[in-house]
Amino acid sequence: MKFLGVIPARYASTRFPGKPLADINGKPMIQKVYEQALKALEHVYVATDDKRIEEAVKSFGGKVIMTSPNHQSGTDRIAEAAKLITQKLTIDFDVVINIQGDEPFIQPEQINSLKSCFNNPSTEIATLIKKITNSDEIFDPNKVKVVTAKDNRALYFSRSPIPFVRAENQEKWINKNSFFKHIGMYAYRFDTLMRITQLEQGDLELSESLEQLRWLENGYWIQTEITEHESIGIDTPEDLMRVKEMGLL
Repeated sequence: MKFLGVIPARYASTRFPGKPLADINGKPMIQKVYEQALKALEHVYVATDDKRIEEAVKSFGGKVIMTSPNHQSGTDRIAEAAKLITQKLTIDFDVVINIQGDEPFIQPEQINSLKSCFNNPSTEIATLIKKITNSDEIFDPNKVKVVTAKDNRALYFSRSPIPFVRAENQEKWINKNSFFKHIGMYAYRFDTLMRITQLEQGDLELSESLEQLRWLENGYWIQTEITEHESIGIDTPEDLMRVKEMGLL
């Protein structure tokens, strides 16, 4: 099975302009992400619409593809990049993995977990989840929760606490059921990726502002895999300062 890793990277971030080029121990953030992804994938590309990012990637010897500046979502950018890279390399990739450009702590094991989901021929989309051990996260709307079937297929994602523990005080919920949060990495079968970018937004996505609900609402199979690694995204300059103060950089 042939896997392609694509790292979408935009310069014009509202909360952190130029984020992919933020310095992390002498390297731009996008380079740290790229190097981590290469530990698990043979083919990795940065997808960007900005010449400054293109030049930075080329300067450290990375592979980069230019995409349209008009995409509404990272998934759309990934889809365009995958088509362009397939044409460039003349390789028919089976699976495309979306690697977030603000995740310099991504672990190769996480990527390999996503890859393993496609051993099941029914898997159309795969993503990672992590068991919640902090009760506060259950009720945090910024932490997306997920419930799954016995085969780990995703049933629903929500910003609300799911499942709801009836007739029990909230502080006891974490001991009454297992709760999982979504770790926002995705992998898609190539043809599935092309199809889902043609879907219109539905009521579920519009209500929760979660793109994956569009796919579920249209009947796509999202396989989940449990990871022990925490997601540490850097969305703002304050996030970068915080991880440095934690000694992670």
